Order: sequence, then structure tokens, then C-alpha cells
Amino acid sequence: MNDATGNLPADMSRTRAPTLADVARIAGVSTATVSRCLNDPARVVGPTRDRVMAAVEALGYAPNFSARALAVRSTSTLGVVIPTMDNAIFARGVQAFQEELGRNGKTLLIASSGYREDLEAAQIRTLVARGADALLLIGLHRGPEIHEFLRRRGVPTVAAWCYAPDAPLPCIGFDNVAAMAELARRVLHNGHRRIGMISAPTAANDRARGRVAGVRLAMKEAGLPDDTLTLVETEYGLDTGRAALHDILARAPQTTAVLCGNDVLAVGALRGAREAGLRVPDDISITGFDDIDIATLAEPGLTTVHVPHREMGRRAAQALVAAIESGTPPASVRLATDIRERGSLGAAAAVAGSPRG
Repeated sequence: MNDATGNLPADMSRTRAPTLADVARIAGVSTATVSRCLNDPARVVGPTRDRVMAAVEALGYAPNFSARALAVRSTSTLGVVIPTMDNAIFARGVQAFQEELGRNGKTLLIASSGYREDLEAAQIRTLVARGADALLLIGLHRGPEIHEFLRRRGVPTVAAWCYAPDAPLPCIGFDNVAAMAELARRVLHNGHRRIGMISAPTAANDRARGRVAGVRLAMKEAGLPDDTLTLVETEYGLDTGRAALHDILARAPQTTAVLCGNDVLAVGALRGAREAGLRVPDDISITGFDDIDIATLAEPGLTTVHVPHREMGRRAAQALVAAIESGTPPASVRLATDIRERGSLGAAAAVAGSPRG
């Protein structure tokens, strides 16, 4: 039966993938019309488009994107490598990135490196080998050989969640040092002088290094010796944040404020404070970074650095799409952050009479 509403033609083998010509034959149109219907449906009149799409559905036809990519030297696919999918740190930005790509007819491939530099490098090479037209990467910590690889392959790439004017890649993000320094100044303004910090491991994470540097900068401005900062580095997580808070209190019992490298660590630290019999913010203040949903759901709500996740993702997608179409490398864009002050930050406690004293 030679139509899209009945049985498949007898000459079609069950083991052969349907072709564009098969769709055209069943719909009674040319292959060019089928191609237009799939790639630019607005150019095809309604009844014809409906007939073609019915044939596509009946046959289970899927376009051969590999062949199309070879013809136009583009896959209309972009890749992103994020450090983790275990929490919501990157979710808003990547969601906005994907939405903007969708508005431009592009597809997204996502990989997660687990904060491993070697795995990220392998994923970058794999995405490029699979034909990714451009890449979004997180941060700037990676070897020069990857930058050289991307340069030689001519793959437009931007780094997000970071900003540095002398970076090896165009950045669409924020200055981690400046953002955390602003928050630390707010903490110091509240009278805190016994400061702790819970950070992600800094060795292979430039964002974490920048946030630690921001706290140290604010402390130096306030005349506090660098060695008075009690720093604990740990993996991101609620349980690790809780354990790190206990570690800080064991090492420096008189700590009155703990700044955390992200909101997940901070919520874990809130739990650790409760376990230690401390009230937040009466006995100890705790702050976060990112302003993800958990920051407002925590009790008390987290004072934190608000990161413009969605704007960052949207603008990164726009920059990469423009770079693909024009052949011009993306330009760096510095985005602003701001402080969202909630209940977890208060005045410095007089710890002598507290449960720690």
C-alpha cells in the first residue's frame, strides 16, 4: 500500500532503514520537498507537510545527520563538559544554554568530568571527534595541550563560571575572587574576626582557588593575618560540609563565621552547627555561594553570592552560535554578581559563653 496511513510497501525489508526516497515515495512528493519539510517546515504548505510527516511516522524514518554533517561540515551540535551532575550548581546555567541553542536549531551533548582533569580532556576530544561545532567548558584549569588542540581544530570554545581578562579562552562569567571578597567584606562588617572557610579542593579548580583568594583579600584589607583563616578543603556535598564544619570547630573553637565555597557545602555546615549545639546566626554565621534553590529552602535561609546562572548560559549559547555562523571567536563578557543576605549571617557572637567556650 503506497500511502502513509496503511501498511508499508512490500519491497521494504524489515532490516533496511527507511530512506528519504522511501518517505518521498509514500508521501507522493519529491525528496527535495521531504528535505524542506524536515529542515524548514514553514516553507511547506500544510497538507503536503502533514502528508510527509505521516510518512515519516509510518516508516519510523530518522534523518541521516552524519551524511548531512559531511555535506555542510556542521552537525548543529554543541558540547558542554560540566564537573558534576550530583547537585544543582550547574543546572540553571546549562538549562538556559540548552534552551537558547534550541531556539537556534542546535542540539546539546553533555558530559560530566567528576572534577577530573584527565577525564575532562578525554571528553573534550571525544565531543570534537563526534563533530561538536563548539564547546562550553567550566572554568579555566586545564592543560595548554587542550587549548592547542581546540585552536588547531578550529572549535569555538568559551569558559563559564569564571572571568579573567588574560584567560586562554574567552570567558562568559564572573570574577570569583571579586565575588567572594565582596561577601567576605560583608561578613567582616558584621564584626567577625575569627573566620573559617569550607572550600572545594583547590589544586585543580580555579573557581575554588579564586573564592579562597577572595576571602584572603578581604581579610588582608581588614588587617587580619593570613594565618588566622581556618581553611578546610573537601569534596562538594552535604555530608562533607557537615564534617568540615566540625573540623573547623575542632581546630578553631572560637570561630564565629564560616564562609563556604558553594550553597551545598553551606547547608551541610548548617547541619553540622546544629549537631554541635550552635544556633545560626546567634552563635555562628554561615554563608554560601551560588544562590541555588537550596539557599532559600535552608533554615535559616543562606546569605550567599547570587550568580546569574541563566544569563550566563543564555549569553554563552548566543556567543557560540554567533561564532559558528561568523567564524569570529567569541568575546569575553564579565557578568555581575550580588549578595543575597538572609538569616544565616548575623553579628559576631561573644563565644566565651557559648557551647564552645
